[in-house]
Amino acid sequence: MKVVVIGGVAAGMSAASKIARTDKSAEVVVYEKGGFLSYGACGLPYYVGNFNDDYRRMIARTQEQFTKAGIKTHLHHEVVKVDTEKKQILVKDIKNGSFFTESYDKLMISTGASSIVPPFPGAELMGVHVLKTLEDGIFLKEFAAMPEVNNVTIVGGGYIGVECAEAFLNIGKHVRMIEAASRILTPFDTEFSDIAAKELENHGVKLHIGEKVKGFKGSGKVSQVETDKGTYDTDLVIIAVGVRPNTAFLKDTGIRTAKNGAIIVDREMKTSVEDIYAAGDCALVYNRVMEEDSFLALGTVANKCGRIAGGNIAGGHQKFVGALGSAAIKVCDIEMGRTGMGEADAKRLGVKYKTVIAQANDHPAYYPNPTPVTIKLIYEEGTRRLLGAQACGKKGAVMRIDVFAVAIHAGMSTDELGMVDLVYAPPFAGVWDAVHIASNLAK
Repeated sequence: MKVVVIGGVAAGMSAASKIARTDKSAEVVVYEKGGFLSYGACGLPYYVGNFNDDYRRMIARTQEQFTKAGIKTHLHHEVVKVDTEKKQILVKDIKNGSFFTESYDKLMISTGASSIVPPFPGAELMGVHVLKTLEDGIFLKEFAAMPEVNNVTIVGGGYIGVECAEAFLNIGKHVRMIEAASRILTPFDTEFSDIAAKELENHGVKLHIGEKVKGFKGSGKVSQVETDKGTYDTDLVIIAVGVRPNTAFLKDTGIRTAKNGAIIVDREMKTSVEDIYAAGDCALVYNRVMEEDSFLALGTVANKCGRIAGGNIAGGHQKFVGALGSAAIKVCDIEMGRTGMGEADAKRLGVKYKTVIAQANDHPAYYPNPTPVTIKLIYEEGTRRLLGAQACGKKGAVMRIDVFAVAIHAGMSTDELGMVDLVYAPPFAGVWDAVHIASNLAK
């Protein structure tokens, strides 16, 4: 069996590795458009911001290691077309511009997603960039280190935008963030978005909410950003307004996609075309608590679904149990986490729900330096089945979200979670943990 994998970062290399381990006779060939395999893209802002000074730490396995595992990998090769009838792909060698075809028995699509760059006038200027690939990170780290780069403008207040804000603060830059929506970090509910916004402002970020970028100005290099409310000097612009699945090359293949271009798969990662599988940021994924497919561009989901796809390509029939959209972010001196539904999700789905917000310390006052943790729960009216949870604090907030994620996954009620036997010792938690306190406030 010959398996071709398109895309060699998270889902793709998870699939390739699983196939190689499961079926020693399989021929596994990977085509990756970029110059690196299997790296942790979520570490890019921290590399740019000098929290990490060596990009190689983000690489999980090298090309040489994959070769030793029996996986053939080709960097700087872009698959531009798929012929599902002939079971062939058309590949472009980016370095020399040549094209060739490759046949397959089974195909794994894991092309990820690209940063959306709206058609802003001046977007082509030097100094207007995105941060999505390892190549982006290597370039931006060097660019930002230039002494003439002092003012950084971030367009977009999502996860990447906020992480970039902290990164550039850490290397001494003046940071301005412009967000068109009414708040930043919209996967969180308003209470937590507001806390994050205040934290950024307290650390010197000039935050512009409800303001739309119109374009960029400069002579060869960006020098100003123009919005519907003003014009601001800038030396560097990071556009972080979202991502779009890399699936345009699948046009006319018969592979079903969602409105945003994400590939529709079943819970075995099969597409609508036989012998073709997909996973990662280019595909939808089953959302366990919402009981529908969702677009969740998260490394955790990509690695799990890639592994499942690989096992099933090799003859298995494992079904993905479902994701919850669990995610976390550090915002300067605070940490924030969320899992399951937010209030907007519950309203959209017509769920009858209640909420509760609790404040508790991460550990008791009789051990030094207790810090407050704020927790919000969303639960079903009547049954009190837990649907969603969000938390923030200086420490001890994010890992508690993992407890709530397990509870939501298991379909537990707040009553049950309020009596779960969690650890207690003064340096770590109270006899009634913050998880207990929040759960027992749900009525």
